[in-house]
Amino acid sequence: MPYRWLSSVMVLLLFMMAVSVSATGRSKEDRPIRVTRQESNIARGIVRASTQAILYAQVQGRISQLPYKEGQRFEKGHTLVQLDCDKYRAELAVAIAEHEAKDKLYKNNIELGKLNAVSELDLETSEAEAKKAFAAIRVAEVNVKGCRIVAPFGGRVANLMVNEHENVFPNDKLISLLDDSSLEIELVLPSSSLSWLRRKETFTFVVDETRRSYRARIREIGASIDPASQTIKVTAAFEKLPPEILAGMSGSAQFSEQP
Repeated sequence: MPYRWLSSVMVLLLFMMAVSVSATGRSKEDRPIRVTRQESNIARGIVRASTQAILYAQVQGRISQLPYKEGQRFEKGHTLVQLDCDKYRAELAVAIAEHEAKDKLYKNNIELGKLNAVSELDLETSEAEAKKAFAAIRVAEVNVKGCRIVAPFGGRVANLMVNEHENVFPNDKLISLLDDSSLEIELVLPSSSLSWLRRKETFTFVVDETRRSYRARIREIGASIDPASQTIKVTAAFEKLPPEILAGMSGSAQFSEQP
């Protein structure tokens, strides 16, 4: 009898333990995961220019002038690279002369056509030759224009890929530019940050190089999430651009903790 009572108690205890373990496991699986800002309130970022460009050679030629060196400032429309353009100016002069001759022939054929002294084929051929000569002028003008590389915006020279007196060819890299008056911060945040991150939200950006903190504000949030790293790109801007900040500096974005 005591053994029967003891076995019943043991069965009851094992049953209660199984129920407790099952309930505990189910509660952990069903419990929603709450992502708070404490889990992702610090992110790395880099300062970059919102406006930057690399200029390429459009024609073949020898570089005769590089007025600006690395780090120097320039204004929009200023000459950044000048190529020796004597060859292309000569080609333009030849194209203009050929067009004048063929245009005169075409106009003369028009007058002869009124007198039925020229065939319709000769008239049409002379017209086509005049148009072809005019198109050659346009090509020569484009080549002459390509001898002078001008600044598409105001800013600073970031890098020079060539030197004076060097010979360059079409599509060769010449110079890289950036506008340091419109620097922005590019951050990479965990995708879970989207649960609390909003546009125009402020944060503190601590720059590694200066070891100082600056106030910044979220400008844009990326349109897609990187599925491999589960991160999203975020663009921000300084509330007041510090003069000591340069493109390429890096730092840490510190967001205030979620209440």
